[in-house]
Amino acid sequence: MKLSDLTTMEKRVNLLSKTVNSFSQRAMHHDENGTFPFENFEDLKTIGYSSLTVPKEYGGEGISLSELLHYQEIIGKADGSTALSIGWHMGIMKHLGENEIWKKDIYAEVAKDVVHSGALLNSAASEPATGSPTRGGKPETYAKKVSDGWVINGRKTFTTLSPILDYFIVSASIDGENQVGNFLMKRELAGVNVDETWNSIAMRGTGSHDLVLENVHLGKEVLVERVSPGKKKPAGWLLHIPACYLGIASAAQEKAIQFAASYSPNSIEGTISDLPNVKQKLGEMELKMMESRYFLYGVAKKWDESDEVVRETMGPELGAVKLSVVNKAIEVVDLAMRITGARSLSKENPLQRYYRDVRAGLHNPPMDDMTVMQLAGKSIAEHK
Repeated sequence: MKLSDLTTMEKRVNLLSKTVNSFSQRAMHHDENGTFPFENFEDLKTIGYSSLTVPKEYGGEGISLSELLHYQEIIGKADGSTALSIGWHMGIMKHLGENEIWKKDIYAEVAKDVVHSGALLNSAASEPATGSPTRGGKPETYAKKVSDGWVINGRKTFTTLSPILDYFIVSASIDGENQVGNFLMKRELAGVNVDETWNSIAMRGTGSHDLVLENVHLGKEVLVERVSPGKKKPAGWLLHIPACYLGIASAAQEKAIQFAASYSPNSIEGTISDLPNVKQKLGEMELKMMESRYFLYGVAKKWDESDEVVRETMGPELGAVKLSVVNKAIEVVDLAMRITGARSLSKENPLQRYYRDVRAGLHNPPMDDMTVMQLAGKSIAEHK
């Protein structure tokens, strides 16, 4: 059964929820061993998940941002690494298709591969010297023009999904130009290699290794976009990031409630869920989750219903959602661990993994300091 065969979101939610049940069981193994969850992506491929955000004219389902975030939250609750990883592919395919950024025939070719073969794509933009591309640093990866196209050399860090990507969108400085080029690169090209450097304590299953490019020869047509460093339009699809961490927080909340409702030390009657101090923490968790969901899905709904003019003004709101939801998710996981106590630090307890994984959100774009400055600028401009 494919998600595209189902006519309602409720039915899709049910199928996706059943599919990701096994992700939770596998997560401990992949976290402990630092391995990539290939089987999770095979399961998502089986139900056709990766094609949902491809526009209908290219054979996909063209789902809304709000619908995507619901699905990403479900996957995040099962396994944060898998949710964050597939979220990049889902968001980029949605963004490229809806905004017609590439030449139509090039996007159509990639979309066909996604729809029929489950191909995956992600951007390779971060580098050791520049850090996050949102800071505006110019890539040291270098594209030199030759008679029949381009030759590219460089190293990219944090290339999430690298073990199974079929396509890389590589940012590179263009020889003789001030602009940066985005180049579409197929995995099988000579000189394209993955250096397995990923050894983070958080999001260990994302396969965010280094992409190493050594004299990679490309045709002229794969320079798919020219961009100015640091200048980016508001991107609603990036809300897949807070949706993932909200999912992790939801998993932590569920574990804490289960523990509180079942743990009965012999010093009390009933379970610890009856204690005022535990109820206080459970209530605080629920409040943070409610606030996060209203904020995330409220802004996503606005994005879905707005035209391009309004979307151009939504940068501060989108950044604020990410900042608020991620930081509240961290607080929810912390409260869950306080309720569970020292047991939460056991390697067998998923709460310690949630704690490590959820903090990774602080380092996904946009960064908190940039968002706060943007919000300050918004308030000053409105006051004037």
